[in-house]
Amino acid sequence: MAKLIYAAITSVDGYIADRDAEFGWAVPDEELHAFVNDLLRPVGTYLYGRRMFEVMKVWDDPDFAEDASPAVADFSRMWRAAEKVVFSGTLAEPDTARTRLERRFEPAAIRQLKERADTDLAIGGGMLAAPAFAAGLVDEVHLFPAPVSVGGGTAAMPDFRVDLELLETSTFSSGFVHLHYRVRH
Repeated sequence: MAKLIYAAITSVDGYIADRDAEFGWAVPDEELHAFVNDLLRPVGTYLYGRRMFEVMKVWDDPDFAEDASPAVADFSRMWRAAEKVVFSGTLAEPDTARTRLERRFEPAAIRQLKERADTDLAIGGGMLAAPAFAAGLVDEVHLFPAPVSVGGGTAAMPDFRVDLELLETSTFSSGFVHLHYRVRH
């Protein structure tokens, strides 16, 4: 069975965006970007809510990364090659390749997707991840705290208890840290 992976760059106080919905402080440098690419390389399907999809769809344009660093260009190719599922009741239609729209997040459908998948799945965005955590679908968590405290905003983790087992840590010259956890079900 494929794993469902939740990965997020966060502030050190646990937010993926600040109170103004800004996240410029979370831009990874080349070292961190290459690390995240290697982490996500086994992923064949990304699950997004509408807001996270709107942020990520820039990667669908090959010209976006044309003159970019090797890590950015690599991620662009990876993202375009992967399947995307967007969960939204308001999006008319996805405008990126290899993307399908689902109106509601159905835990049973995600469980079946995990059972049938040949590659791992990644879920993006705290709002969509919360019901996946609640349904016991998330297998691994990768948090990348940035060396900044923003004091509030969009939380990276759900507002209920999730028991985690620390598997690995890494540090980066930029001050970011990688925390790799297994979800205890």
